[in-house]
Amino acid sequence: MDLQKLSLEVKHERGTTVMQTKRMYIDNENDASEALAAASVLLREGETVAFPTETVYGLGADATKKEAVSKIFKAKGRPEDNPLIAHVATKKQLKNLVTSLPVVAEKLIDAFTPGPLTLVLPSNGTCAENVTAGLSTIGVRIPDHPVARGLLKKCDLPLAAPSANISGKPSPTTADHVWSDLEGRIAGLVDGGATGVGVESTVIDCTQEIPVILRPGGITKEQLEGEIGQVMIDPALAGTASQPKAPGMKYTHYAPDVPMWLVDGSAEAIQSVIDTERKGGKRVGVMASTETAAKLHADRTIPLGSDLREIAASLYDALRVFKHEDVDLILCETFDLEGIGQAVMNRLEKAATEFVAN
Repeated sequence: MDLQKLSLEVKHERGTTVMQTKRMYIDNENDASEALAAASVLLREGETVAFPTETVYGLGADATKKEAVSKIFKAKGRPEDNPLIAHVATKKQLKNLVTSLPVVAEKLIDAFTPGPLTLVLPSNGTCAENVTAGLSTIGVRIPDHPVARGLLKKCDLPLAAPSANISGKPSPTTADHVWSDLEGRIAGLVDGGATGVGVESTVIDCTQEIPVILRPGGITKEQLEGEIGQVMIDPALAGTASQPKAPGMKYTHYAPDVPMWLVDGSAEAIQSVIDTERKGGKRVGVMASTETAAKLHADRTIPLGSDLREIAASLYDALRVFKHEDVDLILCETFDLEGIGQAVMNRLEKAATEFVAN
C-alpha cells in the first residue's frame, strides 16, 4: 500500500456520492503497522474510517473538524442533534478536551480506563460543535482495544466515533457487519476481527453532584458505585429526552430486519407464544439464553450464551442474522437487570416492537 499515493476513488450514482471503501486487514504485526498508517492518512485528510474497539466497531473522524464529523452523520444517516463520543488514547489527551476534571471523574478514569466507559464532562470547545450537538458538555472515552489505541496514537487526533452502522440498525461487532452497512459510504475500514464486550460503553455524566448513568453499558452500576459511591440512573433512558446528553437516548436503535417481541416469562410461556404465532402462519425465530433455547421449538433458534456477559457479546450479531426470507417474527426472552443485564435489556427494549408479559 503506497501511503504517498493513497487517495479515494469517488463516483456519483443517481445523485448520491459513492466512494471506494478501502478495507485494511490486520493479521500480524506488520499488517497492523501498515493498516494503521493508511487509516491515519485518511483521518488526517478529513475522511471517515471504521475501526474496532472493545465494545463495537466505531466510525471515526477528526473530532476537531466540523466538515469531517459531518461525514459521519451522512454515512450513517444519523440525525445531527444526537451527540457523538470523542475517543482519545491517553488521560492527557482527554484533559485537552475539557475545562475541568472533577475528582469523581479522576477516580473513574483511574479505575476503569482504558475501557468501556464514557465520561460526560464540560467541553472546552476543542471538538467541533456537531460532536457535542451544541451542548456545553462532551462525552470522552479511552478505548481498550489494541487497534483502536494504536490508531489514536498514530493519527494523534481525538476521533469522534459512534457505532459504524446505518443509524437505527444493530451495532456492528465484526468488520463484515460494517462492510454490509457502510461499504461505499466511508473511506476506510480497519478489519481487526470481532470485538469483545458486544454492547457500547457505559456513559456517565460527571457534571452532576451525584454522577448519573445516561447509558448502561460494559461497566455496570455496581462497579461504578464500588469506586465512587452513589450513582443515579437518568429517567431519560426511557427515551423521552428532547435534547439528549449522550448517544442512544432519543431515537430508536438496534432494530433487526423483522419485528421483534420481548417475551417476559418461562420457557413454557415463550413456547406458547411461538405455537400461537406459528398456527397463525408466521415463521418464528427465537433468541434466548442457551438454557432456555434448548427447551424451545421454533423455525429458527439462536442461543445467545449461558451468562449475561456471553449474551451481551453475541446480541448484535444475533439481531443481524434474522432476515425476512427466514422468519416473519423474532421472539426474545427478557433478562435479569443485574450487572450488564441492564445494558442488554436497554438495547432489547429499543429494538423491540412489542412487549409480551406472561
